[in-house]
Amino acid sequence: MLAENRGDRIVALDANPDAGTLADRLTGDTSATVRELLAGAAHASSVHDLDRFSSLAGRLRVIASEQDPAAGESFSREEYGAVCGLIGRFANVLVTDSDTGLVHSAMEGTLTLADALVVVGAPTVDGATRASRTLDWLHGHGFSALAEQAVVVRSQDRWSREIDRDVVRRHFESRVRAVVELPFDQHLAHGGRIDLARLAPATVDAVLPLAARITDGFEG
Repeated sequence: MLAENRGDRIVALDANPDAGTLADRLTGDTSATVRELLAGAAHASSVHDLDRFSSLAGRLRVIASEQDPAAGESFSREEYGAVCGLIGRFANVLVTDSDTGLVHSAMEGTLTLADALVVVGAPTVDGATRASRTLDWLHGHGFSALAEQAVVVRSQDRWSREIDRDVVRRHFESRVRAVVELPFDQHLAHGGRIDLARLAPATVDAVLPLAARITDGFEG
């Protein structure tokens, strides 16, 4: 949504060290990965070189994660920093999709370099608890400013009658910059390729403000 509505050159990077699915869902192309990008970094001198290591979803450039889990485990903070430095030469915005683990090296690099953070939860007992504990962890490990300026997304792909959704929403509103409700969408729920044209109108109405919230802190 950012790429389709802004003039910036935007890259989405899958930094999941365990064969992430971002590229599968956005372009279906995992032939070139972040590992190949690192290997060819020394020879990259233009945005066209970046194209060799990415695939396109509309105007969005997508870089796949390493698809071999054994190799993915070695993706380190230093390597993530090198990737950010390279992409930053040719793009204005980098959106990083990380896995749910908070303690591996690549995640440390992600948090250290991030300007904005999206924390995804669900209106369920476990979903709300995990999102809240993520914020707790951030406060306890030197990322309080990032946590306070985060945007929490409450994904309605599943929900529970055992919690009061209004109470949970107020809890997160007291802790972060914004809370966005993402309604259930059958197109997203099937787990295949995402096509913006097939999103439900209510989903678009939620994701567009989410993109705007993320860009609130952009300069210029």
